[in-house]
Amino acid sequence: MTRGLFVIGAIAVTALAVFAQPIAEATCKACPATYIGSAEIDAYVKRAVAKKLTDQQVRAVDIGRSGVAVGLVHRPRMDAPPPNAVAEHNQVSEVYHVISGSATLVTGPHLVGAQKRPATNENVRLLNGPGSNAASIQGGVTHQLKAGDVIVIPAGTGHWFTKIDADITYLMIRIDPDKVVPLKDEAASKAYLATP
Repeated sequence: MTRGLFVIGAIAVTALAVFAQPIAEATCKACPATYIGSAEIDAYVKRAVAKKLTDQQVRAVDIGRSGVAVGLVHRPRMDAPPPNAVAEHNQVSEVYHVISGSATLVTGPHLVGAQKRPATNENVRLLNGPGSNAASIQGGVTHQLKAGDVIVIPAGTGHWFTKIDADITYLMIRIDPDKVVPLKDEAASKAYLATP
């Protein structure tokens, strides 16, 4: 009986210790959720194809201690990469979710012939902040991307499409802890899509 009471007491003390732990505060109090419907994504895809656009920012939102952006990227078929096609972003990490198409993507931190992008570059100003372009990646890892695949590219990691078998379209999530990318809300997105 004494042993049973001791066990119950130990469990009670452990439970109290667990529940007495401070609860972390939300990093973004009363921040609204952001919804992007499929019709809006489809409109970005159509615009990309019609205007031969590669990367478009759909939204960029403040989530408290970080920013998160959603982009739509469409790249046409490519047999060989153009010069200095390696991209690297100093502060913004990216997550790709391939919607359609297939491509070969090489990733790695060791850039060959890296050149810093100027602050006036549109990608730096509006999409993914400061970074570099390079001629190639030394000792990179090759990924064969296809519809449904996801790849996470941390800030500071070069990424390089070396071949695109068929037009590739992917949704890109940009994680922006330093908030270097300007915000873009639904109204700004609609205004962008309405421009000729």
